[in-house]
Amino acid sequence: MDSDSKQQIQSELSRGEKLLWSGRPGQGIRLHGADAFMIPFSLLWCGFAIFWEFSVLRTGAGPFFAIWGVPFVLIGLYMVVGRFFYDSYQRSRTWYGLTDQRIIIRGPGGTKSLALSGLTDITLTESGDRTGTIALGRSVVPFGGIAIPGWPGMGRFQPPTFEMIDDARVVHDQIRGAQRALTAGAGPVVS
Repeated sequence: MDSDSKQQIQSELSRGEKLLWSGRPGQGIRLHGADAFMIPFSLLWCGFAIFWEFSVLRTGAGPFFAIWGVPFVLIGLYMVVGRFFYDSYQRSRTWYGLTDQRIIIRGPGGTKSLALSGLTDITLTESGDRTGTIALGRSVVPFGGIAIPGWPGMGRFQPPTFEMIDDARVVHDQIRGAQRALTAGAGPVVS
């Protein structure tokens, strides 16, 4: 536990609650799995939008068509570059905590608290360097779509997560151990 994460989560604890782990998501600009689709798509979108706008301005098609293309260019620029900075900004203001009773996620939108006793779907996705993401529930992306990281509003389709954390398997095992301890009534299990 680093002291910054511990301090941020400590203020969220209830009386008698014990902090077992605290951490933060990976910092800086990072790629997600959905970027394998989004990077080519965003380049095509932005390229076409800029081509459209350039063609309209060059041919003098009129102000309506010139104005019509501006939102598409802005959306394209956000998809190509802006979403990476937005995602990085969100993660830079996020802290995670695991207590003997619940999971705490403190971020720019407020604090989310999940009772350990109510968690049934916990999914670990781990990479070779022992970092990973722990999803705390099921994804509800409509129509089998892709939730685009860094796109405003996409978070509502994703379960709460401990995203891009160090030693993800160790934290996953701590969550499972704390759940077992709650079920057995034996108190917290500290790894």
